[in-house]
Amino acid sequence: MQRVLIQAPEEQHLVKHLGVSGGGSLQDLGTDRGAHGLLCVDQNQALRLCLGSTVVGAQYGAISALSINNDCSRLLCGFAKGQITMWDLASGKLLRSITDAHPPGTAILHIKFTDDPTLAICNDSGGSVFELSFKRVMGVRTCESRCLFSGSKGEVCCIEPLHAKVDLRDHPITQYSLLAMASLTKILVIGLKPSLKVWMTFPYGRMDPSSVPLLAWHFVAVQNSVNPMLAFCRGDVVHFLLVKRDDSGAIHVTKQRQLHLHYDLINFTWINSRTAVLLDSVEKLHVIDRQTQEELETVEISEVQLVYNSSHFKSLATGGNVSEALALVGEKACYQSISSCGGQIFYLGTKRVDHLLKQERLTDALALAWSFYEGKAKAVVGLTGDTNKRKAVIADRMVEILLHYTDRALKKCPDQGKIQVMEQHFQDVVPVIVDYCLLLQRMDLLFNQIYDKMSENSVAKGIFLECLEPYILSDKLMGITAQVMKDLLLHFQDKNRLENLEACIVHMDITSLDIQQVVLLCWENRLYDAMIYVYNSGMNDFISPMEVGEVLLCCLAGRAYPLGDIPEDLVPLVKNQVFEFLIRLHSAEGSADEEVYPYVRTLLHFDTREFLNVLALTFEDFKNDKQAVEYQQRIVDILLKVMVENSDFTPSQVGCLFTFLARQLAKPNNTLFVNRTLFDQVLEFLCSPDDDSRHSERQQVLLELLQAGGIVQFEESRLIQMAEKAEFYQICEFMYERQQRYDKIISCYLRDPLRKEEVFNYIHNILSIPGYSAEEKQLVWQKALDHIEELLVLSPGKAADLAAIHFSDQIESIISNLQVNQMPGLEFDLSLLCLFYSREGINQDLLHLPPCITEQFIELLCQYSPDQVLETLKVLEYCRLEETIQITQKHQLHEASSYLLEKKGDIHGAFLVMLERLQSKLLMLTQDDGTEPSLLENIEDTLMKTISLCQRNSHSLDQQQREALWFPLLEAMMSPQKSSGSSQCPYSESLKSLTMQVLNNMAAFIALPSILQRILQDPVYGKGKLGEIQGLVLGMLDTFNYEQTLLETTTSLLNHDLHWSLCNLRASVTRGLTPKQDYCCICLQQYKRRQETADEIIVFSCGHLYHSLCLLSKGCGTVTKGLMRWICYKCNSSNKGGKLSENFSELKKGTAASLAQVSNPPARLCFSESVLDPQQIQAFDQLCRLNRGTSRLALLTELARGSHSGGDKHGLLSVSHGDPATSSVFQNENFQLHLTPPPLAEE
Repeated sequence: MQRVLIQAPEEQHLVKHLGVSGGGSLQDLGTDRGAHGLLCVDQNQALRLCLGSTVVGAQYGAISALSINNDCSRLLCGFAKGQITMWDLASGKLLRSITDAHPPGTAILHIKFTDDPTLAICNDSGGSVFELSFKRVMGVRTCESRCLFSGSKGEVCCIEPLHAKVDLRDHPITQYSLLAMASLTKILVIGLKPSLKVWMTFPYGRMDPSSVPLLAWHFVAVQNSVNPMLAFCRGDVVHFLLVKRDDSGAIHVTKQRQLHLHYDLINFTWINSRTAVLLDSVEKLHVIDRQTQEELETVEISEVQLVYNSSHFKSLATGGNVSEALALVGEKACYQSISSCGGQIFYLGTKRVDHLLKQERLTDALALAWSFYEGKAKAVVGLTGDTNKRKAVIADRMVEILLHYTDRALKKCPDQGKIQVMEQHFQDVVPVIVDYCLLLQRMDLLFNQIYDKMSENSVAKGIFLECLEPYILSDKLMGITAQVMKDLLLHFQDKNRLENLEACIVHMDITSLDIQQVVLLCWENRLYDAMIYVYNSGMNDFISPMEVGEVLLCCLAGRAYPLGDIPEDLVPLVKNQVFEFLIRLHSAEGSADEEVYPYVRTLLHFDTREFLNVLALTFEDFKNDKQAVEYQQRIVDILLKVMVENSDFTPSQVGCLFTFLARQLAKPNNTLFVNRTLFDQVLEFLCSPDDDSRHSERQQVLLELLQAGGIVQFEESRLIQMAEKAEFYQICEFMYERQQRYDKIISCYLRDPLRKEEVFNYIHNILSIPGYSAEEKQLVWQKALDHIEELLVLSPGKAADLAAIHFSDQIESIISNLQVNQMPGLEFDLSLLCLFYSREGINQDLLHLPPCITEQFIELLCQYSPDQVLETLKVLEYCRLEETIQITQKHQLHEASSYLLEKKGDIHGAFLVMLERLQSKLLMLTQDDGTEPSLLENIEDTLMKTISLCQRNSHSLDQQQREALWFPLLEAMMSPQKSSGSSQCPYSESLKSLTMQVLNNMAAFIALPSILQRILQDPVYGKGKLGEIQGLVLGMLDTFNYEQTLLETTTSLLNHDLHWSLCNLRASVTRGLTPKQDYCCICLQQYKRRQETADEIIVFSCGHLYHSLCLLSKGCGTVTKGLMRWICYKCNSSNKGGKLSENFSELKKGTAASLAQVSNPPARLCFSESVLDPQQIQAFDQLCRLNRGTSRLALLTELARGSHSGGDKHGLLSVSHGDPATSSVFQNENFQLHLTPPPLAEE
């Protein structure tokens, strides 16, 4: 831009309001001098055109908005006074001057071309949006305007049409010509084609009124499809909306994730589908990665002196006729001041690296360059081309940076100060250089150019060599030049870091080592690992270093020492050489008195177990040929000769040998031979009773020998005998387990001082786990019972758990035995306690023991666990109350004594115990001045328990007895207040609150006048002022009012419910009865055809209809107190098995089986004069009969008749088809299951 102003110096002083529009290869700049201030520049910022004149500029005012179409052929300009002009960018001619596209007196805020070059959108300071359609008819250029959104419905201050690149012009959504509009309250997305339609409306919610609405479109790839995404924000939250078109042609807008920021935005611009640039209110540019929401870069642009559109939003050129809300937004509006054109606003490709280099951020530059190399960098614009070429370019650039980094590190090194400061300086630099050289695989650069530079500084050289160590040990750096390796050896040797040096040597490629130098260094400093590695890898010599350590295992197993593998063609040769070396009778330079087989002897003394493990692995790899068998037998004979005939070896070492032999002999393809007498000698050696030293070691060795298969080498009875004599109880357990003599193992545990506690788990497992026979479990059970006293002494708690689970029926005999055997007092007490209490609580099987034992148990509880006495008494059902009360009183357990007295029936005695305890605590309170909060809590707890006692028993007492409980309790609570004499005592309020609780609870049992009289007679309240008792009286009155209201409400509900029930009952009783059929259920004739005048028709509530004469013939009618009463024959014969004697007794009592209506045939159905009394009982009886099933007697009779019914076998539920009156109960409708009761009558 500076270059443009230099080319047009006459415009420099005119740039007060600036509009920028970018399109293709052109950018246009507009000044406040209107048409004369329109500058057109190319992509190289060279001035192409200067459009307009001063005359037109003075008429139209400043340029407020610009837009270039897609092919850069047309330019639209909006002016502060409302005019619009169109220019031809090829010729610089003015094509159109539009003055009537929108209402006059408003400035053009935005003007935008759509993808259709004949269609544009403009937005004025009145908040309205208009569509401009350009046409050319008969050579005349015209413009038609259509209002898309009126500012009267909400002022739009930002518009953004959707633009598609050339390769996306065929996208199905482009045919709708979408336009996004942002008003002060909401976002709208509309389609201009084929017809105007609103596709989405999105309200903001609460926002800062001064924040600027922003819109920006871009096509993004989401889930393998490319669709437009609209970014909009107002304030500090950016919303992303994805727009899709379905198969039916409808457009759907879905909300994606939001971007929450810590700053307010005034501009939003897409760079590509992943990267966006945000400008905040303090003029800082933020480069953001959309997917990760990571801030990639921040640029301060305050020196640019950004131009704002405030004057246009305030419409100052036309008189300022705008709303306050729009003017407030215009304070920060800079819509026309920032434009994205090919990413030129940001650092492109490697230029970003150069920018970091200029800032001396070399490590950041290397990291960014490597991200370019891997293709993981974000916001990359400008790096194109083949991948390999791009990597080569970046790699060369990184090499330059590394060399520059090295030079800078050497120049910036502190010249003065402590050596530690210099070392720390290079320790921060060298790892970075090595890392990137390894990543780039440029070892030549690292060990030539960079190392040569570092070697100029002695401190830098030392740190460089030391920094190589972790890379060598992790095998990232295996090949080092000979010079660097030589310097490395010398440096570590000078620093006396020989262990580090040895670790590095064994990881290095042997070809990079000076073998002579390394061997001399290793022998001088006893670096055996490194020396063996050099001999084995460099000279294929596996014998010379054989005197040293674990190399034997690797050689025999075919592996190199200390890392890698021996070449396959050398493995057999190496094995033979090593074995020949081992079994030499004497060493090459041995003295005359040297013992035989010195090498085997030395290795056995050095580490017997590991040496034998090596031999075991070697035997696994041997082929089963004659030479291999000879080698194995030979080495075994040598081992026996060296160890058995020499007393220098410990029992553990000898045991390791025979364990090794036992494992070899137990193999199925074993070819070794070992004299069995040697095993007996080893047994006697390990079980020697005269040697108390290493007892556990000798036992463990023998156990391993037996477990390895050596058991077959011994006679079992002799082995057990010797093990018991040597007190090898684990050996005894092993043998008894093998013989399934599990009861014997209990003695082994009890006699073993180290494993006594394990006996409980063992007994429990044997008796609980399936897999053992009943006889084995019985033997273990009996053995444990015989040793129960010893178990109780060992651990009373565990023994109690064991007894509760497996010996619950033997508890009484166990306790008796404990008493007989006179155990010590404390041990007996604890044992008895533990027997009663297991981990699950009290043992329920002990609840029926003799009283003397139970009382003894309670006595012990009072001594050792007084907190558990009360809960235990509640569980115990059988105990002598008098004796138990004496025990609890003896130990002053008041709550337990009160519980027992209450259980005995002595309510007053139980109350006095609790009252005494309460009074004692109240006395302590008055003496302590109430300063201890725990004492008040104890008083409240005791009071609540006393109140509960009174409440439980007041229901069964008369009024006088109740007063004998409640009034002393009330007196006890008021007495401390008498003694205090002042309401200012610290505990006064607490005591009055507790007194109120007593009053509230006793009011349910004591008359209110009696309570008031007692209170008023008390000296504390009677002689004082009314205010002193106001709280108590008001509290009582509130309680009274509450209970009175509760009583009235309950009574009202009950009365309402009773009235509703009686109404329903009356309606059901007075309802007319409808017969189920029109014939008599006895004679089966229709009642209308019956001619007897004396006959009546009787209908029951069950729906059955009868003639009165038919009912009388069946004995279903009787006269009671001059009234005729009837019962339904069919219902009662089914329910009573045909016997109606019981029903007659009911009739005599005045209750009928069902309601009946009686009528003469010619007359209308009417009620019988018989009155069912009482109605409630009758209705209840009716409901019971309706839901009553078939009588059991009738059912049994039917079944009996069915089982003796001649030759035809119809099964259990066969039925007969005789007369209906005598039909089967299974045909009776009342035999069926009725899930709901039938209606009393059919409507």
